[in-house]
Amino acid sequence: MTAVQPMGGTTSGPTALRMLLGAQLRRLREAAAIGRDRAGWEIRASESKISRMELGRVGFKERDVADLLTLYGVTDEKEREALLALARQANNPGWWHRYNDVLPHWFQSYLGLEEATSLIRTYEVQFVPGLLQTRDYARAVVLLGHGRASPAEVERRVDLRIDRQKVLTRSEPAPPRLWAVVDEAVLRRPIGGPVVMRGQIAHLIEATKLPNVRLQIVPFRAGGHAAAGGAFTILRFPEPDLPDIVYIEQLTSAIYLDKREDVDQYAVAMEQVCVAAEPPERTPEILTEILHELDEEWA
Repeated sequence: MTAVQPMGGTTSGPTALRMLLGAQLRRLREAAAIGRDRAGWEIRASESKISRMELGRVGFKERDVADLLTLYGVTDEKEREALLALARQANNPGWWHRYNDVLPHWFQSYLGLEEATSLIRTYEVQFVPGLLQTRDYARAVVLLGHGRASPAEVERRVDLRIDRQKVLTRSEPAPPRLWAVVDEAVLRRPIGGPVVMRGQIAHLIEATKLPNVRLQIVPFRAGGHAAAGGAFTILRFPEPDLPDIVYIEQLTSAIYLDKREDVDQYAVAMEQVCVAAEPPERTPEILTEILHELDEEWA
């Protein structure tokens, strides 16, 4: 079996690297017809620990990976070294590590996945997607959930959100494609007040000029649609070993779905909402119309 090659740098994110390594270890274990209980015993751990490792939900000790490779009969030195190098990379902290003081643990995994994607499809019903928010709009959103936080903490949270946006304009590796669909209500809800919303809508018009950004708007007249249940994001990765993942954020936690039947259901919903939305080429025109309407309303 050909080993997964280590990736240059850490731009793929430790979360995705753990998932990639875990998937490879699972295939090696199954090819060797070894159960999780025996594998756990080999590294002085439980069966559930092996399960978490194979799902990429825990860090990897290089010694454990080496012991498992031996158990699975992997003797080729190049193959072993490639997987051990992947384990070392997966344990490197991501850029978001410096925001640990304001970063929820359940969101760290998402940032790692977002860094590694080739395609981000997202549907929003309440806020402009985080990757497309202006600093003023982001601050207004942060204050909604952290109204009692100190000004310094609020700015830290805003800085984190703005730093996330660098993924769309990075040069290496190629930035992911962002396909965002937003409900018209998102653009008419005055988050932060008139001045902030004017700036946000103008920013969205500029964002549509990026070659890797596609933005669609679901108008009120579309009525109900398949994605009316709430916001969600589907992440796709360039590595064929990584499945698509659906991310659903809640007030104090998040849900990650990677089972094929779950992902397929959300993918169908996303396709249907894209059909219900205005075509992306109309987005700048619609945003300009809304901006003019809001200017008249707030004049």
